[in-house]
Amino acid sequence: MSVKTKIFIALVIVAGWLDVARSLLLWRSDDLASFLIYFVVAMLVSGWKLRLPGVTGTISVCFVFVLIGIVALNLPEVLITGCSAVFVQYFWQSTKKLRLVQMQFNIASAAIAITAAYNVFHSTWLRSLPLEFSVMLALLGCTYFVCTTILVAAVIALTESQSIRKVWLTCYLWAFPYYMLGAATAGLFVVARRYLGWQTSMLVIPVTYLVYRSYRLYLGRLEDGKKHAEETAALHLRTIESLATAIEAKDHTTHDHLQRVQIYAMEIGKELDLNESELEALRAASLLHDIGKIAVPESIISKPGKLTPEEFEKMKVHPVVGAEILERAQFPYPVVPIVRSHHEKWDGSGYPDGLKGEEIPIGARILSTVDCLDALASDRQYRRAMPIDKAMEIVTSESGKAFDPKVVGILGKRYRELEQQARAHPVEKFSLSTDIKIERGAAPAAGFENSAADGQSSSTWDVEALAGFAQLGSMVRSLVGVLTCKEICTVLASRLNERVPFDAMVVYVPLDAKLVPEFIAGKDAQPFSSLKIPMGEGVAGWVAENGRAIINGSPALESVSLPDPTSLRSQLAVPLQCYKRVVGVLSLYRVDADAFKAEHLRVLIALASELAKAIESGMKHREVQAGSVMPASRITVDTTAFERTLTPV
Repeated sequence: MSVKTKIFIALVIVAGWLDVARSLLLWRSDDLASFLIYFVVAMLVSGWKLRLPGVTGTISVCFVFVLIGIVALNLPEVLITGCSAVFVQYFWQSTKKLRLVQMQFNIASAAIAITAAYNVFHSTWLRSLPLEFSVMLALLGCTYFVCTTILVAAVIALTESQSIRKVWLTCYLWAFPYYMLGAATAGLFVVARRYLGWQTSMLVIPVTYLVYRSYRLYLGRLEDGKKHAEETAALHLRTIESLATAIEAKDHTTHDHLQRVQIYAMEIGKELDLNESELEALRAASLLHDIGKIAVPESIISKPGKLTPEEFEKMKVHPVVGAEILERAQFPYPVVPIVRSHHEKWDGSGYPDGLKGEEIPIGARILSTVDCLDALASDRQYRRAMPIDKAMEIVTSESGKAFDPKVVGILGKRYRELEQQARAHPVEKFSLSTDIKIERGAAPAAGFENSAADGQSSSTWDVEALAGFAQLGSMVRSLVGVLTCKEICTVLASRLNERVPFDAMVVYVPLDAKLVPEFIAGKDAQPFSSLKIPMGEGVAGWVAENGRAIINGSPALESVSLPDPTSLRSQLAVPLQCYKRVVGVLSLYRVDADAFKAEHLRVLIALASELAKAIESGMKHREVQAGSVMPASRITVDTTAFERTLTPV
């Protein structure tokens, strides 16, 4: 509880209890018997409590007797009655533990409201005006309603850091007609007492019960409507979470990434004073903005390297596809524009529509900024995570170009706080069963595809463009069956370095669902000797699983056991395929960034098929001569005699 809230509560308690003390000092009763009956009835009626919507509190229909007391009794009598009724509420059918400060505040606020309403209704100045009795009753009801509710709304707003106006309108304004009905009931009571006697006036009790019942029925309908709205909102949320799970399975992101983006985006949205509908749209879009990647081939999404222009063209469709998918869902808030525009840039260079500046929906501007920050600070297929401060520097450098400067400014001030908040938020662990083996189902209805027997590589590269490198391929082909696979790789490494300079060369082969080095060469190759890369992970694992080459991938992705990522910064990897089956991966590494060129890739493609046959032959030979091959770290081959017989390339 803030200091400001404590001061406010203390002031209300002091002011209210001073009114109570003064009333006790000035106590008098013109008709003690009728007052006692009135007091007892008021205490009994105070047990008719109703739970308020939106807050943890109740209201008693005893306010009707308070209004009657203001009209018919003196101030000390009505103060004692009203404050006693509040006190009784804390013991009668109460399910919560008594809190002394809360009780003192409520009694004090009731005393302040009663005193204010009494002074208005009995004001000499108002009495001097030509106002009818009904108008005075209306002023009484309005004054008592405002004073009673505004003080409680204020303390709730201060405690929960909300707007007083919003709390008052949401939680209390609906009760205003009932206070006016209570004021009318007070008028009937006075008329009945004046002309029929106070005993007859007690018939106001059934009227009060009717007010209580109508109150209860109305609140019941409100509660049913609220419950239905909550169930609908929960259904939307579960739908959103299910779709987000589908995205995770496709995009290989983690739920904590999506949750961090959501926390960042929502906090910035609140600081920018987005309305409730915009915030709900931002909440949903934070989880669903990449749902369009369902239409993008998984090999592109999970590629641990730079995209080709053709691959990027396929990637750029995902905001449009995502918007089309969500448009069918008909969300009750504007999710679709955010998802469609979350790759637009402030300077107009984004996609798919080339929007610029404030043409981009504010939710999309927020989402693109926080998504970039979290992506930079998270592990990706193509690079390791950056420190959060470094990631923020990169985002700031794009302010006014890619991102809205206002959003970047808020994020720059709060990113450390929001990161701590995101880390403190629990993440529900959930994953799809994508790695299980289904035993049933012997074959599809259409049968299986016949295996290819021609031994041709599945590569789609233009073979004619590789004619200049045919001699290297011929060399490898001529050595198959003469030398072991490792000896062939040794010869190849010395000749290949003339065409494609490298600092390390590794030939991986699959073993127990992992890639292990079959051959290593180069001055920086030693750390790779004990490396084991799970299939599908890292650059080499991705190449083996997808049967596609990677140029200028990040070696740091292969394993944390590698040297400092700055030592080796470029990787060229091609699959070694034999009879459309990947039997290994040839990887070259360089210290320089982006060191490999397209012609280097063509050289390796030209060699891949023949090297794959050598590996396949070596594996078959190893199966026959199990245990006779020495490990890579112990191989020493004198290749001088072989190289003398080779024609220079």
